[in-house]
Amino acid sequence: MSVDTGQQGTDRSGAAAHEGSGRARPTLTWPTLAECARSLADGDTTSVAMVTRSLDAIDAAQPTLNAFKVVRRAAALAEAADADRRLAAGERLPLLGVPIAVKDDVDVAGEPTAFGCAGDFPAKTADSEAVRRLRAAGAVIVGKTHSPELGQWPFTGGSFGHTRNPWARDRTPGGSSGGSAAAVAAGLVPAALGSDGAGSVRIPASWTNLVGIKPQRGRISTWPDPEAFNGVTVFGPLARTVEDAALLLDLVAGPHDGDLHTPRPLTVRDAADREPGRLRIALSLKLPFTATPTALHPEIRDAVGGIAHTLRRLGHEVVVADPAYGILLGANFLPRSMAGLEEWRQRVPDPTQLDPRTLANARTGRLLGGLPLRVARAAEPRIRRRIGSIFNEFDVILAPTTATPPPKVDAIDRTGHYETDKVITAACPYAWPWNVLGWPSVGVPAGFTDEGLPRGVQLMGHESSEPLLVSLAAQLERELRWDTATPERWW
Repeated sequence: MSVDTGQQGTDRSGAAAHEGSGRARPTLTWPTLAECARSLADGDTTSVAMVTRSLDAIDAAQPTLNAFKVVRRAAALAEAADADRRLAAGERLPLLGVPIAVKDDVDVAGEPTAFGCAGDFPAKTADSEAVRRLRAAGAVIVGKTHSPELGQWPFTGGSFGHTRNPWARDRTPGGSSGGSAAAVAAGLVPAALGSDGAGSVRIPASWTNLVGIKPQRGRISTWPDPEAFNGVTVFGPLARTVEDAALLLDLVAGPHDGDLHTPRPLTVRDAADREPGRLRIALSLKLPFTATPTALHPEIRDAVGGIAHTLRRLGHEVVVADPAYGILLGANFLPRSMAGLEEWRQRVPDPTQLDPRTLANARTGRLLGGLPLRVARAAEPRIRRRIGSIFNEFDVILAPTTATPPPKVDAIDRTGHYETDKVITAACPYAWPWNVLGWPSVGVPAGFTDEGLPRGVQLMGHESSEPLLVSLAAQLERELRWDTATPERWW
């Protein structure tokens, strides 16, 4: 099989692709997260005005875009008024008064956490640790965004209907953090928090022209859960710029006393201002283990080649090389994810309202939650050593985020368990290995297809390599300026 390594041909990963798509224009519909924070600190606007604009945009978009599960209008406006009083008194915090959205798998005091499920969920009495840290930074939580049931699929839809892609209303924004991605891409909020258990931050980032960071396991606390989905799921930011994503990551990062995973502390925002130096980068198109037929779409292959070409132009060495994934990687992921689904099923007030595919996966989780799960967890160090050996030769791995452009929004509606697995595996076979390993990966935009649909790639690193990945991503952003493209408004 021939591999387009980006050594020749047109680089369609940057501004030229944006201009030619017919669905992008070189103006931002909303200031960046950093700009919002500066304008509030400088007194150029008020939090009440900024939060009101965000809430009004959410209300206007909700009937069609359908990004939000919960909108906290009264509470958010009260919090914005309080932020204005604090700003007037001279208080300064990194996000004081800035509107932020969070995915509906984290707890916000006074709101339910349904995680994409139907039913009457009780209001939570306390914030999760990640939300507590957002509030400590001064952020105003305007709402909670949609997720598919228990975060299982890269399509954000369910009993609430479909969340749609701001770049094309007939396409999914991805999942499971599709609501957060749609909200940011549409300019409803400057940034949002998502979660990534098999690519659920990086996939929607890829399909909505955003930056999405899957950090090192434990970088952001999952408390009140000591870990999420047996360690495969982490929280991560979605934003239009690397600076914004890195800033949000720094502000929510940090441990809770009950966390099972506590990596050494580090900061990443400052890395966005540093050049990464000349790196040796492995270009990998290899499919990790899949149980159903999967192929890389030509326009995604073209996108990866374009980014490789840009990296070479920036002075990096890019060599075709693949991690040693192996079949045991898939055998490790399945018990951990399925057992995690069974744990969540037990929290649902009325499990009879769950999708039959969810119930089938939960049954699998019950079968795999004993000895198979313990064996899978015990095997992780050996898998890390085998796959991590590639970093003896390379600093970073460049790979596709998805195998296809964003599919139609209803591609898994009314499909059975096996057919659903075929669709999601065909579209998204690349992201999940780094969830097993727990290592960081940064998803960045890579231009647009001939139809004007966003594409993305991922930069994958070894343990606690977020600063290096952010530095490289920021260098690409300065060259390609994906942050200047926004979708034409249809919602």
